[in-house]
Amino acid sequence: MIECIFTIDYELYGNGQGRLGELVYEPTRRLQTLFNRAGVCFVIFVEAVELWQIDRQGTDDALPLVRSQIRELHEQGYEIGLHLHPQWANARFRGNQWQLDYAEYNLCVLPGGRITQVVDEALAWLRCVVNDPGFTPLAFRAGNWLFQPTRTVARILASRGIRIDSSVFVGGVQHQHGLDYRAAITNGAYWRFSDDVTVSDPRGVMLELPIHTEMVPFWRMLTSKRVGLQQKSRVARSGAALPGRPRRRVGDFRDYLRLRHPMKFDFCRMTLGELTAMVERAMVLDAPNPSILKPMVAIGHTKDLLDLDTIESFLAFLKRRGIPVHTFASLSSRWATLGYLGENRDGVSCPAEQPLVSIPS
Repeated sequence: MIECIFTIDYELYGNGQGRLGELVYEPTRRLQTLFNRAGVCFVIFVEAVELWQIDRQGTDDALPLVRSQIRELHEQGYEIGLHLHPQWANARFRGNQWQLDYAEYNLCVLPGGRITQVVDEALAWLRCVVNDPGFTPLAFRAGNWLFQPTRTVARILASRGIRIDSSVFVGGVQHQHGLDYRAAITNGAYWRFSDDVTVSDPRGVMLELPIHTEMVPFWRMLTSKRVGLQQKSRVARSGAALPGRPRRRVGDFRDYLRLRHPMKFDFCRMTLGELTAMVERAMVLDAPNPSILKPMVAIGHTKDLLDLDTIESFLAFLKRRGIPVHTFASLSSRWATLGYLGENRDGVSCPAEQPLVSIPS
């Protein structure tokens, strides 16, 4: 059975450009209103290190609105996930612009002690915002989807009570950062993992629920809507002279030298026709085994939330087709029932040997 999980990355542009009111608070407010009308919820991946630094350094007047919004979403049953761009951890605001520490761009390559510090600071800020000292997000998403090398960061997250990762986009490659998710193509809709997020391990420390993708010809990525949003993002991030900012290398272009590319299930960048067609194809594949839970994780970004009409129409389509909309938390009892969110051999978190989850009767 197919069930849809909408996730939204709650953040500014990657170099710190933009204002919270325009790019984070207002888009999320409109999306919340839309989902409230539909009677469903989404997962909000809060970029806690970025917001903590903006809060600490007092650089944006909309920060109190953002804090209030996160708390309100949490109280209304929207799921709060942890999202981290670690280059913000040493950020300084100087000369009316952010100076980010791009030496810490990939959380996974940092020493274990530094990873722990960044994660703990982010969790402390989130707990303060939701006014709950015991709050722990169920799910995590890495900045720029960078979740390799996996072993150390996965164990630290699991030791803090985080059970699910949703960083992988199957088929993805970023040579510059050593990301290669092509090996996950045969893993199915979700899997346990330990040392490498792309390698299924039935006794792994965390559960991977990847962003749904389809491998498509490159020209399928060139819709006017997608290209327009990419151009908007490129202009906003055009401060190439910002200190420490990583520059594109020749090796980056190897990422594109393929006949087929992973198209993410992106409800901000895809047209209504693309969204519905992707779900229709998934329903065809689901038909032979409808008792098996097959979550489709959709992704969006607050800064891309411009076309609310498409999202509203897509939610109506899902309702007509009888496809439920869930969060990770609202589905977690199904995985827990079969041991997918229990403890592992190291006392961290792991299931017994299990197949894909059959929906309990």
